[in-house]
Order: sequence, then C-alpha cells, then structure tokens
Amino acid sequence: MVLSAGVRQVFRSVNPATEEVVGEYPEMSGEEIELRVLRAQSAFEAVSAKSLGWRREGMMRLAQLLREERERLAPLLTAEMGKPSTEAEAEVDKCATTCEYFALEAERFLADQPSPSDSPRSRVAFRPLGVVLAIMPWNYPLWQVVRFLAPALMAGNTGVLKHAPNTFGAALALEELVTSAGFPEGSLSALVCGTDPVAALIADPRVRAVTLTGSDLAGSRVAAIAGRELKKAVLELGGSDFFLVLDDADLAAAAEVGVRARFQNAGQSCIAAKRFLLAEPIAQEFIERFLDQTAQLSAGDPGERTTRLGPMARGDLRDRLHDQVTRSLAAGARLLAGGEPAVGRGYFYPATVLSEVAPGMAVFQEETFGPVAAVTTFSSLEEGIRLANHPRYGLGGNLWTGDPERGVELAARLDTGGVFVNGMTHSDARIPFGGVRRSGYGRELASFGIREFTNIQTVWRP
Repeated sequence: MVLSAGVRQVFRSVNPATEEVVGEYPEMSGEEIELRVLRAQSAFEAVSAKSLGWRREGMMRLAQLLREERERLAPLLTAEMGKPSTEAEAEVDKCATTCEYFALEAERFLADQPSPSDSPRSRVAFRPLGVVLAIMPWNYPLWQVVRFLAPALMAGNTGVLKHAPNTFGAALALEELVTSAGFPEGSLSALVCGTDPVAALIADPRVRAVTLTGSDLAGSRVAAIAGRELKKAVLELGGSDFFLVLDDADLAAAAEVGVRARFQNAGQSCIAAKRFLLAEPIAQEFIERFLDQTAQLSAGDPGERTTRLGPMARGDLRDRLHDQVTRSLAAGARLLAGGEPAVGRGYFYPATVLSEVAPGMAVFQEETFGPVAAVTTFSSLEEGIRLANHPRYGLGGNLWTGDPERGVELAARLDTGGVFVNGMTHSDARIPFGGVRRSGYGRELASFGIREFTNIQTVWRP
C-alpha cells in the first residue's frame, strides 16, 4: 500500500453542546497507517489460528470490560457527539450484550453444514476471510463498530477502523479495550486520518473486505472501488424510514413510540422514523397527541440525566437540516413546531414537526438526519403503501395497525430491509439488519451478519 505523505493535520473533537475542543488527534503518517495494517494482518494470522473457544473467552472479557468502563466511555460519547448521558450509557450496555451474544452463538452460526450432493459427505464450512476495513460514522460511535467487530472477530477476522474524525476518542478507546481483552495487538487497528487513504486501503491485497455505514453517496464511492478490486462489501446506508399509521391503530401507543422513534439521539439515526404517513380519519388526533409529547422535548445539556434532546453533532449538520426545513416550507409544507436553530452556543435544533408534506419536498425525498418529523396524510391503504415505498431508500419502517397479523401480511408489500409492526425500528444482535435500494446491501448481525465476512467453502469428499 502506497500512501502520500501530504500535509499532516490535527483533528479536533468539539463538544457540540459547548463548542469547546475536547480532544486533539494528530493525523497518522502513511508509515503509521502501513504499520497498523501490518499489525492487523499479523493479528489475523494469530486470531484465525485460535479455537472458537479461545475467541469466545476474549469476547466475553471484552463485554465485561465495556461494562466496567461504562462510566468512562459514556461521558466520552456525550462529549464527542452530544449524545444524552442516559442514551450513551445504553449504547455501551448494548455493545456489551452484543459481544456476549456472538461469543455464545458463533459456534452454532459457523458450524459446518452437511450438504449432500453426488457425495453424501459433502458439506459447507465457514472460513475467516482476513482483514476487514470498517468505515464508520459518528452517530453511534461504539455500537456501529461493535456490531461489525464482534461477529468479525468471532469468525476469525480482524479489523482496520476508519472512524469519523469527531469520534476518534471513542475509536482509540475501543481499540485499547479489544487488546486488554486478550486479543492480539492489531485485532482492531484504529486509524487517525481523513478519507484520502481509503481508496488505497480498499485496494490493499491484505484487506479482504470492506464494511461502510454512511450516506448513499459514500456508499456509491466505496462500492465502486471495492467492485473494481473485486472485494466483498457490506453497505448500510441512509434511510428515510416511514411511520405508517392505519385508521385502526392504537393512537396513544403509536404517538408515544413515534416521538421516541423520531427524536432519539436528536434524530441522528439512519433508522429513525422520518416520514409520518397517517390515514386521514385519524390524522388530526395523532398529530395532536404527537405535538403534546414533542412539546416536552426541550433541548438541553446532554450531560444532565433528565435531558431527552441533546444538540446535533456538528454545526454543518445543523445547517444542512435547517436548509431542508426551509426548502420544504417554501414548497408548501406547514410548520407545526420548532423550525429555527437555537440562539447561543451549541449546535441545538428544536424538535420540529412539519405537516402537509408531499413527495418532492426535501423532508420527504431526502434523509433528514436530525430532529425533524415530516407528516403526510393518505386517503386509502394503496396510497399509503405507495407513499411508504416512494423515496429511493429502503432501510426500515414502522407499520401501526389494530390487527398485527394484517400488518405482517402488508410487510410483504413494503420495499424495505425491515418492517416493525406496532413497534419502533431498532437494531438487535439477534435479527439481521440492512437495507435495499439506496440504503445499501448485505446484512449485519445475527447469523447472516457473521457469515458476510467468511469464505463459504464447499468441502467435497467421496
């Protein structure tokens, strides 16, 4: 791998609630990046030679360390990207639970499978691939990494991590924990760099696969390079998830879950409910219930345990979101709540609700990565299904109905990677996660996720 020396810079992590610098990270040189890739390759040779039992013990230790270090890790997430403290603690706990899950289930997921053919003894085995390059975003700084790393390590792979620059502190902290858990140095190699080295990293023959969580534009670029190099890729990209409420739904429950589904993590989630599609007979009542609960979400200090709505992670992200709101209002949407950036320090944006939103408006067509809910009504089930499937994304969606079995049947008509009937879209280690269309391809988590980065090898014998 050849990397240009270039001009080295210092990446600064800025607290989005105070705009104070909380960390400075000098950019790694090309030689330092090369050393870390070498370490990842060396660690792969060691990890892949170990038994599943050995990896299980290491992964269980990692889960234990995550819990022991929660009081250090959670404030780091709050400081680097503004996540409310209770949500940050929950993220650390979720990482620990996921490590335990794959530690306990990997043997079952990776067991040889008999596959009789012209030989009754032929079978399928799942072998590790090698070093996986992970390009991860800032919105869930630990969880996004662990949901790739736990299954990848248990399968015998190692990882090189290109994290978002505003969360390098979380990346380096997790690297330290992986080594402390007993995995060889380099099992997770965090890079402090911008995007310039990414193409060379994907092309490096020691890197066998790439996983990206990010925008569809970033996914297109990574997929193009990976395709040229014939590398396996898993892409979890943007979303404009629907929250489809039929006329027989429990409106109290739907509104309560809907507020959480839209505004958790300040709305900065690919699977947050973004477009609220309401049957006309129940639209007004749902909106009133939704607004009543939204009014309780005043933005505040994410370090306070009572805060439910923290700041957005960066100023440029807030500006982009406000531009989407402004363009939608100019196109005919109606403002019901919020809609103006907070004055003063910090990248705060209020819980915002727009009604009379139609296809073609920015908040309907684009991914709104922040606390903005777009409300659209429909007059028939067919129209509701069309609206749900309308944008180019297909990551997840919520369907609310008084008849859950009917909801399961309707899921077959929804062009998305996941449908949650009478519940909030969420990721869970026990179920596969991923999208279709501009939301990417491949799956993370569960048995599907751990096998994504394996050589599915046929073994035939007479």
